[in-house]
Amino acid sequence: MAALLPRLAAIPLVTLLVALATGCGFHLRGTGGGTALPDSWQAMHLQAASPNSEFTRVLRARFTASGIRWVDLGEATHRLELGPERFAQRNLSINAEARAAEFELTLRATFSVRDERGALVMGPETAQVAKQMENDPRNVVGKAEEVRILRDEMRGELAQQIIRRIAFFAASSS
Repeated sequence: MAALLPRLAAIPLVTLLVALATGCGFHLRGTGGGTALPDSWQAMHLQAASPNSEFTRVLRARFTASGIRWVDLGEATHRLELGPERFAQRNLSINAEARAAEFELTLRATFSVRDERGALVMGPETAQVAKQMENDPRNVVGKAEEVRILRDEMRGELAQQIIRRIAFFAASSS
């Protein structure tokens, strides 16, 4: 019974800490249910070098989930200009058989933001995500599938990085 009292006393303390953290606006990254972009930045037009690419679709979906409305150029308060994704793979180390033991995968994209008059307000900037993976030279098919999965994850991370950079810029310039 004596061991139970300290645990019971901790429950109100933990509840108070959670209430304080929630009340101040704290939330884990990616769980905020919105974006830190001011209202004047929420109507955007996307001009992409590769409008039908997988990266453009992921970026569009992530921005939409963050509260951005994609509108025609004439209605937009800001225009996001997105360059094509650039993917690179390089060897980090080799094994005793002189084959690649580890790879570094890099995904990058350039972007800039213009206002409704076409004046450059941000960028051009380059966002980049890098990941490392081990290589099994005996499993070529498995390696190709792992690269595909990692590349999909990297696209999401790259889109989130672009959102955060634009949100930070918008907040600091307002």
